Amino acid sequence: MSDETDAWLERNNAYLAAALAHLRELLRAAIGPAPASPQSASGTGPTEPAGVGSPGMADWPGLNLFRRRTPANAVPQVLLLPAAEGVDPPAVTLAAERLAEASAGDPPPALLMLASRLDLSDFERDILLLCLAAELDPGMQESFAAAQGGQGRSNPSFALAMSLFDHAAWDALSPERPLRYWHLIETARSGATPLTTAALRIDERVANFAKGLNHLDSRVAALLEPAPASSAPLAPSHQQRVAEIERVARRPVPARIALVGPDRDSKQRLAAAAAAALGLPCYRLTADAIPIGAELDNFLRLWMRESLLLPFALHLDAHDLPSAAEQSLRRLVRRAGGLVFVDLRDGLSGLDIDARVDIAKPGAAEQRAEWLAQLDEVPDNSEIAARLSSHFDLNFADIRAIVSEAQLGEESEPLGERLWRGSVTRARPSLAQLAHRIEVKPSCRDIVLPDSEMALLDQIAAQVRGRSTVYDDWGFRDRMNRGLGVSALFAGDSGTGKTMAAETLADRLDLDLYRIDLSAVVSKYIGETEKNLRDVFDAAEAGGAILFFDEADALFGKRSDVKDSHDRYANIEIDYLLQRMEAFAGLAILATNMKSALDPAFVRRLRFIVNFPYPGPAERRRIWERAFPPGVPMRAVDFDRLAQLDLTGGNIHGIAINAAFMAAAADTPVTMDVLLDACRIELRKLDRPVNEADFRRIRAVAGEVR
Repeated sequence: MSDETDAWLERNNAYLAAALAHLRELLRAAIGPAPASPQSASGTGPTEPAGVGSPGMADWPGLNLFRRRTPANAVPQVLLLPAAEGVDPPAVTLAAERLAEASAGDPPPALLMLASRLDLSDFERDILLLCLAAELDPGMQESFAAAQGGQGRSNPSFALAMSLFDHAAWDALSPERPLRYWHLIETARSGATPLTTAALRIDERVANFAKGLNHLDSRVAALLEPAPASSAPLAPSHQQRVAEIERVARRPVPARIALVGPDRDSKQRLAAAAAAALGLPCYRLTADAIPIGAELDNFLRLWMRESLLLPFALHLDAHDLPSAAEQSLRRLVRRAGGLVFVDLRDGLSGLDIDARVDIAKPGAAEQRAEWLAQLDEVPDNSEIAARLSSHFDLNFADIRAIVSEAQLGEESEPLGERLWRGSVTRARPSLAQLAHRIEVKPSCRDIVLPDSEMALLDQIAAQVRGRSTVYDDWGFRDRMNRGLGVSALFAGDSGTGKTMAAETLADRLDLDLYRIDLSAVVSKYIGETEKNLRDVFDAAEAGGAILFFDEADALFGKRSDVKDSHDRYANIEIDYLLQRMEAFAGLAILATNMKSALDPAFVRRLRFIVNFPYPGPAERRRIWERAFPPGVPMRAVDFDRLAQLDLTGGNIHGIAINAAFMAAAADTPVTMDVLLDACRIELRKLDRPVNEADFRRIRAVAGEVR
């Protein structure tokens, strides 16, 4: 604690002591001398304080609610100055003078500061002190009881305040006046108790403020959480946004600023940095924690009171705003005070804001520079930084976390590989709910395709690897707003290897492969499908994942003529996909066995189209050879004869699995008989005829003829 704070606390305590001393003198003057009883007059009995056990406060002239008084020889008014009518005891005057002295200084005492910030009148300020006195000095309860005519009235009341203070006003307890509007005091009323005689009690938060303890109200703090502090430098583009926010926030009016963009972490860090630059603590309130109904009104008043007593910045996290909370958010922002950041994934109509700041992740060049800075002492850091920044779209916090984790990993593995793996796994939790990660097996390297199609797969992989050179080093990124990703269509019949080819690319590039779960993405509610797709693309860009749209014609089908609202919204979904696919910076693969069903606009935007033909005899033989792992016992199997069967790679794989189980059940090796029996099962499944003559001809192998 600084010397200045210590000095102010000492002055504040002196002010409270002087105010309480002055209040005691006023109470003594209001109560007056104790009436003499017959016993006390003769000196044979105790003296009872006036008013104790009396029939009612109307018997006491000091409690006339409508009397106005003008004190004699009064000093300039600071707080409780006037004495009882016709009386100017020297003690009251002396206490008032000491109070005036204690009120001086800058900054002023806490109670005067509170009265100024919340626009309290002199009378309202005095009522607050009257209630504070009951908390600070329990001995005053007897005086309150005596002044109000009964032992059960140990808390001050509005009637007592009206009788004590010269500047009394009836509107002080109006619900629209600060005392009750800001919940500074509480009134304890039961049954038919009049408001004027109800016991008053100061709010705990307000009492602590008056004593010099300025903390966040517990009722507000229960819904908020401190924004994470970070000393890490911001990207240059983000520093510019902070400067923009500062300019808006320094205006002499409440600042409500919408932070719009897909990267929640960057928005949180910018809000905290802007608040720190303005000298304000920053607290976060999530959209699902916003109260509703009457609770929202109470929260708003407490929050607005806190923004006056303890200035802070509020970060309203509405990034994933549910539709049911939109109205509460609008109402909250409309009545907000102080500096408020509204975190939105997209804009929200009807939201009262003073400025909108669009925030994106750091650019590719900034990410590359950050990788270099974090890997300053690592050999070949330039090559590592270029590779990572071209494949992943990460904010600075993610980059630092990945580097920190990689440096703690096994030293036997190259640091570059650890950094790559950490970057790959960063986006997995975000995609888990909307897509299924395909565990790529080494067997995908056994894919069999014609040379022309294999060459196209090689080109796709080469373009993904070479993005840093072409886009950044050669300057193509500065000329392009979209089309920075790689999109490919795999077209062919079922079982011709489309999924396996996608796995092959994922294996070559060492990237995660995610199959889009249509049941999780497509929604019957308007706009939800687009939101889900947006989340999928955003997460895939961050983690460099490969998106695999199997049965792509279900999502990328042709737009139809609009005959009703369903057609219109279906076309809107396709239009969104067209735009998002073109803006996607990663690798997206569409697979379909109905190429003609795709919308022509998608086909035009595709960079590669790979046709998967029906395998010929030569391809089928290689597929048969690679269908069985090395550990499978086999005897007298003629792959040339098996290749004569007109089957796809998927059919052959199914036959190999069935044959292996059949051989394991019979405890024999896999033979031609077992394979041909499995072939019959597969053909019947496909509703294709089984030509036994062909099977007898094929079975004649290795000297076995049946």
